Amino acid sequence: MAAPIILTTYDWVPKGPRGFVRDLRVRWALEEAGLAYAVRTTPFENRGAEHFERQPFGQVPFIDDDGIRVFESGAILLHLGKKSETLMPRDPQGEADTTQWVIAALNSIEMVSVPWWFIRAPDKDDNPLEGWLRDRFKRLDAVLSGRQWLAASRFTIADLLMADVLRVPRKLGALDGFASLISYVERVTARPAFLKAVDDQMAHFAAGDQHRTRTP
Repeated sequence: MAAPIILTTYDWVPKGPRGFVRDLRVRWALEEAGLAYAVRTTPFENRGAEHFERQPFGQVPFIDDDGIRVFESGAILLHLGKKSETLMPRDPQGEADTTQWVIAALNSIEMVSVPWWFIRAPDKDDNPLEGWLRDRFKRLDAVLSGRQWLAASRFTIADLLMADVLRVPRKLGALDGFASLISYVERVTARPAFLKAVDDQMAHFAAGDQHRTRTP
C-alpha cells in the first residue's frame, strides 16, 4: 500500500484568509482523485530554516510524495495530475490542454488579480489594474460562454485552479457583468470535493485557535 501524501500547511492563520490559503487547492485535488493524504503543519509565525529549506519564500503548501518533494500549488497540481486521470486526461491533446490552462490561470489571470486586490481601495474607482483585469475577464468569459470546462470535455485540475483563482475577484464584485464566469465558478465550487476541502481547512485553522488560546 502506497504511503499517504504529506501535505504541509500553516499551523494557523488569521481569520481573513481562511478558506483561501492555497493548501486548499491541494486538498481539493487530493479529494477529487481519492488519493490518501495526511496534513502536517509549519509555523505561520517565526518561520524557521526548515520551512525555508522546503519552500524558499516561506509560503505553503508543499508536499512529500514517497520521497518526491514539491512546492508551489500549480506545480503540485501538475504532479497530482500525473498520478490521477481524474485530474488530467491521458491523451496527449487533453494533457496539453489541461497544462496550458493551469499555466494560464497562474500567469494570465492570477498574476493580474492578486496585485489588483492587493492595491484595491473599496472607496475608490482608480485602481490602475482595473482595465487590465477586466480585459482578461472579458476574454476568459468569451471562452467559457461556449463550454462548461476549460480542457477536454470534463473537469480537470485546470478548472480547479481557475475557479479558485477567480474566487477572490468574485467575492469582491469584480466578476459582475461576466455571467459565464460567475456560472463557471458556481458550477466548479459546488463539487463535493471542494466543499470538503474548505470545511477541512477551516477546521484545521480553528484547531490552531484553540492551541493558541491554551498556550501561555
